Amino acid sequence: MKECFSKVSIALVGRRMLERVGMVTQGLLLCLVTTSIQSQEYPSRPIRMVVPSTSGITSDTLARLLGPRLSKKWGVAVVVDNKAGAGGIIGAEAVANAEPDGYTLLVANTSFGTLAAINPKLPYDPIKSFASVSLLSTSVMTLVVPEKMSASTVREFVEMVKKQPGQLNYSSPGVGTTQHLAMELIKQRTGINLLHVPYKGSAGALSDLIAGHVQASVVAMQTAAPYVESKRIKMIAILGTQKSTQFSNVPLMSAAGYGDMVVETWSAVMAPAGTPAAIIAKLNLEIDAQLLMPEVREAMTKQGVVPVGGRPERLDQWLRSEISLWSEVVARGKISAN
Repeated sequence: MKECFSKVSIALVGRRMLERVGMVTQGLLLCLVTTSIQSQEYPSRPIRMVVPSTSGITSDTLARLLGPRLSKKWGVAVVVDNKAGAGGIIGAEAVANAEPDGYTLLVANTSFGTLAAINPKLPYDPIKSFASVSLLSTSVMTLVVPEKMSASTVREFVEMVKKQPGQLNYSSPGVGTTQHLAMELIKQRTGINLLHVPYKGSAGALSDLIAGHVQASVVAMQTAAPYVESKRIKMIAILGTQKSTQFSNVPLMSAAGYGDMVVETWSAVMAPAGTPAAIIAKLNLEIDAQLLMPEVREAMTKQGVVPVGGRPERLDQWLRSEISLWSEVVARGKISAN
């Protein structure tokens, strides 16, 4: 009798387990079907591309380049929304808190990573609050000095600064910017002591460099190019992995013997965390297709940026690497946003 009851119990438990497995399976199937339907229907209404800055910068230009093309492809409006403020925090927070349905996207740029490093109290998690879509572009940074400076190589520049520790200055568009942190990285790798002079934007930082009021700056190659060509400043190193065809005589920073120093500005498309994978895949596929178009690549090249694209995982890795690099620089330099 006891054996019989045992067999009955096992049978009942087995049936309940099968029922539960069936419910889970049904749930998974329902989820897959729902996601498939969402992907097929998406997009069915206007998409908002939030640029967390004023108009005119690279990420804004790229959003306005891609927006109309995506709109034509899908038959819905793709609207660029400049939501500037707090160095990009306001726009990023708006997207982080948006419905994760693919209709609100963030066109992030380099400051997204530097903000995460210098501001530990962001109202969002730079990794967990977003889903990566596509890395749109990159652009290499360069180390520049006034044209009249006697130093013409990195070695000469480092030796000159070491002879006058704490007496020479470098400019940047502000505390926590890529230009600021890039120069701090150079200081840490070379052991030099330069004083930071932050400006309210790139124009003042560059004009005072040209005038010789400051002795160095890190500037994006496309920004520095016309001033180098007109012999108003000197480019003494490229912070990248490949030499420039435009400035073939300028060495990589690594050639001076200080190891690889890769600093690039970038733009990327991100969505709120929780956006269905099928919608992310659809966005990624179409954006990548646009980045391969000759007219799009030509327009981006004229802006001085390199089209990138690739799977969302590539952007994931990029963001983690950027935040890790700048967090280390901030910690070693004891840099504060205040």
